[in-house]
Amino acid sequence: MSANATVHEMLAVEGGQPVRETLLPYGRQAIDEDDIQAVVKTLRSDWLTTGPKVEEFEEAFATWVGAKHAISFSSGTAALHGAAFAAGLGPGDEAITSPLTFAATANCVLYQGATPVFADVSPDTLTLDPEQVAFGINSRTRPIFPVDYAGHPCDLDPLLQLAERHGVVVIEDACHALGAEYGGRRIGSLSHMTVFSFHPVKHITTGEGGMVTTDNAEFAKTLRCFRNHGISSDARHRQSASQWHYEMVLLGFNYRLPDIACALGLQQLKKLEANLARRREIAARYTAAFGEIPAILCPAVRAEVNPAWHLYPIRLDLSKLRANRGEIFRALRGENIGVNVHYIPVHLHPYYRDRFGYKGGEFPVAEDAYERLISLPMFHAMRDRDVEDVVRGVTKVVEYFTK
Repeated sequence: MSANATVHEMLAVEGGQPVRETLLPYGRQAIDEDDIQAVVKTLRSDWLTTGPKVEEFEEAFATWVGAKHAISFSSGTAALHGAAFAAGLGPGDEAITSPLTFAATANCVLYQGATPVFADVSPDTLTLDPEQVAFGINSRTRPIFPVDYAGHPCDLDPLLQLAERHGVVVIEDACHALGAEYGGRRIGSLSHMTVFSFHPVKHITTGEGGMVTTDNAEFAKTLRCFRNHGISSDARHRQSASQWHYEMVLLGFNYRLPDIACALGLQQLKKLEANLARRREIAARYTAAFGEIPAILCPAVRAEVNPAWHLYPIRLDLSKLRANRGEIFRALRGENIGVNVHYIPVHLHPYYRDRFGYKGGEFPVAEDAYERLISLPMFHAMRDRDVEDVVRGVTKVVEYFTK
């Protein structure tokens, strides 16, 4: 231990007093009595699934993001799969995406029998680098899947221009970015299709759930059919028309989001503006606290963007520390600060290594970021005291290990 380190408070992992008595998670849902009553009302109704709440939620969501169509799915992953199908992705095709994402983004390409092709990320935002995408496009490329990492939108203008030149579709993975803005417009109204998630750690939740927004009527029609076994009508519409006949017109899945979940989503949507505002307050507090600590690189925000702050991922400057990321991570957990890491690059997972032969080193920006990333707690139900605990815990640990 250096002489400088001895002046700092002892870490909890070394026998000191932790900053908090209980663990603060990196993310969690916020459910109130209004949410509960909305679900109870639907439980007492005639429809638990494929009923009126589905359309209500979809219409409200489309209006909020500024899209013509919104199609709900049972999860963000199911929504990604539906979008891949609607884009016509199939065997022999390729799709370009980021390695710095949850595996579902690339997995949905495999579900369609196609090949995911990764392109490296930009060093500042860790979102897909349009120049790297351009290198990867060829005659087999069908869609591009940019990922709005941590809630910061991708560099969409050059990606959309690139897609137009090559006749490919942009399917934006905005599972982190509900409420984010790019060039003054809300995410969900810009790409050919945009995918959202309603997992409990997201900006609003339906328990599990997802949504695809699009202005393309044909995409919307295919998505609705795909999520309902490939059947061209649903039970409520058949009942209202007093007829029984239905036809399966494509091979689909049961990816429907039930009315119970949509009732929760509708109620949660009313709180989205407040949830976003709170996340932005927390992000501003973190940036103010950590921006002057030399061993911490705070998330970048580009001028044309207003992020949604699903995550607040810091990067450590390991050259300034006497510890690696793993040791810092364990020390923060010891302080009961529930940090996480987002993400192990997809190509480094054993399945992708074994199937495609990745060895590491293929995408240096994403891989270097992974070695230094730590996601701090970020959720809209955090109290001011929770935020201050994170500030104190991170400062305590990083300063302890600073050379």
